[in-house]
Amino acid sequence: MGIHDGHRARLRASFLEHGLRSMNDINALELLLFYALPRRDTNETAHLLLERFGSLDGVFSAPIEELCEVEGVGEYAAALITLIPEIMKKARLSKVREIRQIKCSEDAGEYLLPYFMNEQDEVVYMLCLDAKRAVICCTEMGRGAVNTVDANIRRMAEKALKVKACSVIIAHNHPNGIAIPSREDDLFTKCLYDALETVGIRLEDHIIVADEDYISAADSGMMSFYKY
Repeated sequence: MGIHDGHRARLRASFLEHGLRSMNDINALELLLFYALPRRDTNETAHLLLERFGSLDGVFSAPIEELCEVEGVGEYAAALITLIPEIMKKARLSKVREIRQIKCSEDAGEYLLPYFMNEQDEVVYMLCLDAKRAVICCTEMGRGAVNTVDANIRRMAEKALKVKACSVIIAHNHPNGIAIPSREDDLFTKCLYDALETVGIRLEDHIIVADEDYISAADSGMMSFYKY
């Protein structure tokens, strides 16, 4: 057994006994890299990654192409690093999909937040509800600025009609921003409200997400302005 083998065994044993709470960021990342880099000094690679991207969050948010640019990080290690947040997103989505009924804005926020995990682009989702406020579907309607996104108002209205929605909630994110609606957000919401109303579907809320924070247009009283 070489020096690296002994170190790996000790680090694994520490994790199995205590979890990650006893490890610093370097050791935690080093431990993960064991499974993609079986014959390298992963401590050195972990240092290089944290120096390049600034933090663990920076490492796990980095594009796979940039990860591969770090010395010692090959395709397998980059794929493993990018897999972790995607697996966590799927786990969060599997949990919120157990929510069958949206009774309030808090339910909507809890349901929708995981859809925006790891997103670097602005994305629009539409949550369709039936007459009893049960979830029919939650669909990505486009990417890009909310006022220019492919998720145009006609397409959203057609989707809501197709699934026989009685009401919808829309949500989009402000990557690297704050959860405050812009003038463009307000104009988009007003136009969508009017379009859905003409086909007998109620737009209940527009939720804006930034990281793990969100605001509800319904809770802030903004939805009442879209009626006129």
